[in-house]
This record gives sequence, structure tokens and C-alpha cells, in this order.
Amino acid sequence: MKHILGNFGSSSVFRWSLSIVLTLTMLSGTTLVAEESWWQFRGPNGNGHTTATNLPLEWDESRNVAWKTAIHDRGWSSPIIWGNQVWLTTATRDGHRLFAVCVDKDTGQMVHDLHVFDVENPMRISDENTYATPTPVIEEGRVFIHFGTYGTACLDTATGRRLWTRRDLNCDHEAGAGPASSPTLIDGNVVVHVDGRDVQYIIALDRATGETVWKTPRSIDFTDIPVHHRKAFCMPLVIPRGDGTQVVSPGGRAVYSYDLTGRELWRIQHRGFSVAPRPVFGHNLVFATIDRDHPELWAIRPDGNGDVTDTHVAWKESKSMPQRCSPLLVGDLLFLVNRDGIATCLEAKTGKLVWKERLRGRYSASPIYAQNYIYLFNEDATTTVIRPGRKLDVVTTNALANQQLCATPAVDGNAFIIRTENSLYRIENGATKPSGTETTKSTFVGDWDIGKSNPSGRPAFVMTLNADFTARKSHVPGATGKWQLVNGEARVVWSDGWRDIIRAEGDHFRKIAFRPGTNFDSDPANMDTAERSSK
Repeated sequence: MKHILGNFGSSSVFRWSLSIVLTLTMLSGTTLVAEESWWQFRGPNGNGHTTATNLPLEWDESRNVAWKTAIHDRGWSSPIIWGNQVWLTTATRDGHRLFAVCVDKDTGQMVHDLHVFDVENPMRISDENTYATPTPVIEEGRVFIHFGTYGTACLDTATGRRLWTRRDLNCDHEAGAGPASSPTLIDGNVVVHVDGRDVQYIIALDRATGETVWKTPRSIDFTDIPVHHRKAFCMPLVIPRGDGTQVVSPGGRAVYSYDLTGRELWRIQHRGFSVAPRPVFGHNLVFATIDRDHPELWAIRPDGNGDVTDTHVAWKESKSMPQRCSPLLVGDLLFLVNRDGIATCLEAKTGKLVWKERLRGRYSASPIYAQNYIYLFNEDATTTVIRPGRKLDVVTTNALANQQLCATPAVDGNAFIIRTENSLYRIENGATKPSGTETTKSTFVGDWDIGKSNPSGRPAFVMTLNADFTARKSHVPGATGKWQLVNGEARVVWSDGWRDIIRAEGDHFRKIAFRPGTNFDSDPANMDTAERSSK
């Protein structure tokens, strides 16, 4: 917790920093579990810092992996953690089906796989984004799932039951772009940005009911601003203001501050749009990215009132700033890495360049700081570990299987929870993956006789699982399927809405079926034998 404003030697500053952390914890409406819970994007304080003291420095597919669990379909949402649960979202590539997934943080076993929303006409997006990019937020008993314009839901973490939903926070994300803004908890409310081409506002929802508590339109005049310059993909951050607090909220063409009722306190106008990196705060400055195409980092004094564009920008940096990765503040230094892998270190108070170096790969995930190490995660699932300082000091690099990594990892105790395109990992010192937790796909590829009553009898139907993870079933030839490995079993999602599991039970296999509209953790519709076809 002492890292909210960086590492300070003064005990008085530390006590003030601790007070702010406790204040922000109360404002979020959460209660810290044990040391800390990674309950939102970028961790307990939203700044990428963790109090963990023994995070691993080295790993690969065979070292320090406690478990690896397949995650179906596609999403860039970051994992969040509460108690023994890890939550994240995923969506079909075409955006028609949206899911929330919960995994046991200690075993990697799937706890919930919940089909939350159907979308009849999702807007086209590019492969750069997914329909499940916003990161959920969690508290005791509730997880808040957000898919941008396609829906927001509150789920019971124990049962997976939907407590409330909102499908009216609609905006035009722009064809080829898609949703990305993540919610957070502020003053007991779920707060999220709705910044589209057509509407632009920040809204607070009652966490118990989902009803609107307050809603504040962006105040600048968008009349003469091109529609694609009006949108943004950022999320708010709570910081101090005098003896109280304020909500800093970057949007298209301006950075805003609001009080806890949604009243605007100040704004700074800029030229940018499609802002994604979350700002950080320290040294009485907000460090905010203000554009995507030509990103700049602005250091803003957050004590103003009204339009403070001409008076409260302390400094700006325009070279090699990140489009996606959020800044990391450690002590007096800011660390940033842009999409092309150019890492930059700046003096936080002045913006003066300290060093700039190129790292391998491209970067979307935001960095994490722990115990005098900075972890930088590239899109090839390779992590570079550096020491924070006035020169680049690379400690080690670690590579997982070459899958795309765009989600910022989470920290649980002394372990990383890392999401790649198809898998979720727990990375921990001394961990050994339990035997049998990762079944190869060859176990299931081929034809399966379902419901064969005796060795010479005919099966009820034949299910085929292909090596490219497509599937078909003989009794419904028009249905197509996608399958994946989850905790050693094959899970199939069919185009007609049915779901099937093929599960090993000792020396035999069983097929378990679930009706349309239900999930893999629902009561089965039927069960039958499954055995490899002899034909």
C-alpha cells in the first residue's frame, strides 16, 4: 500500500500515503482481503503497484507454472481476484455471445462459465480488439461485468446468478474499434465511461440495483469536432483533492475531474481521441495520455476549477509515448513503453528524459511494479524484468508459449495470474504443474460414439472433434461446433445452442449435455456413454 505515490523515505509522507490508500479503499466500497485484492484493472490502487515481496523472476511453460487453464473464445479483459476466485470475460469472435468465466485461483479449475448476453447485431471490430476487452470489477459477493454498449451485469460470485443487468448504456464505438472502457467502484457505485461517437458521458450505477445514481455529460462543445474524435476508451481514477477526493476521467478532447456526485470540478482540453491508458497520480500531478494516433503524456496539476487548460499543465512529452500501456510511477521516475517496444524513463516532476531504449516485441499490457522490479509484458507472452533506475537494467526475460498477450496480468499473493489468447496461468516460485492438469488435444481429436449400448450396437450419434477445434454431430448435420480443453475435458459449444462435455471418468469417458440457454455449470439435460469410434 505504501506505493500509491511511489517510494518515499519520509515517514510522514508514508503515513499520509497510507491514509490516502485507506480513504480510496473506503471510497471504492470494497474491503481489503488479507494483504490486498486485485479487484480492478491495475490492482488495488489502479496504478500497477503490488505489495508482493516474492513474485517469480523466472518462468516458462515448464518452470514455476502452478496451473494452466484453457479459456474459450476470445477476450483482452484482465483477470481480477477476490477470495479464491479469478474472474474474466470472453466472447465469441463474431461478438454474438458474451461470457463471464470464474476460475479457482489455487487449482485452476473452472468454477463458472456463464453465458451472460446475446448480441443480435454486433458492430464489426478488427482483430486488434475483442468484444470482451473491458476488465470487470469485483467486491465481496458481487462481480460487475461490462461489455461496453453490449451490456453490463452484476453477478453473484457464489452462484453465478444475474443480480441485475443494464443494456441501455449504448454508444457508437465505431466500426473497426469496439468496446474497451473498464468500470471501477467509487463511493459504493459502479462508475464507467460511455464515450462514443454519438454520446459522451460518465455514469455511476448503484452497485446493489444497477439504477443510475448520477450521470454527467461531457461538457465541451463537440459540434465542430469530427465524430471519430469524440470517442475514448479510458477509465476513471480516484485521487486526493485537498482534504477530500476527486475522480479524474480522461475522454475524447479533454481530461475532466468530478466530485463524488458527478459535478465537474475542472477540465483540460486537448486535441486527442481514442484515449486508452489509465492515468496515474503522484507528486501532486496527474500523468495522463491524451491521444492515440500521436500520443502525448501530460502532467496536470489537479487543484484547479473550471477550464484550466492554459494554467494547470506542468509539462508535456510527445516522443515515443504509449498508445495502450498505462504509465508506471516509481518514486521520482515514470516508466512507459509504447506499442513498438520503445521504453522511456522520465523525471516525474519535470518530464526530463532519463533514458530511452527499445525492447523486443510489441506491447499492450500495462507494467507491474513489485519489490524493486518492473515487469513488462509483450504481445508474444514474453516478460522483461527490469530494475527501476536512471539507466535500463534488465534482470531477466521469460517466455510462455507463443500466444498473444494483451491483457494486463493480476497479482495474487506472490503469484502472477497471466492471461494469454487461449490460456490462463498461475505463475509462482517453486510451483510444479500437477500431473494431468493439462490434457493434450490429441486425447479428444477424432470420432466419438455417443450412447453405444453394447460393443456390437449402434451409437445414438457420432460426435467428431477436429484438430482445428471445430466439431460436428451426425444427428444434427446442420449444427457446427467449437471445442476446447478445459481442465482436462473437452467442452463443445454448438451453433444450435446446446453444449456438450466429454469427460474422462477412470478408464471410460462420458458425454454430458446442457440445453440451450444454460451453461457448463448448469444442471445437465442428459448424460451418456462416450467412446472412441472403431470405424
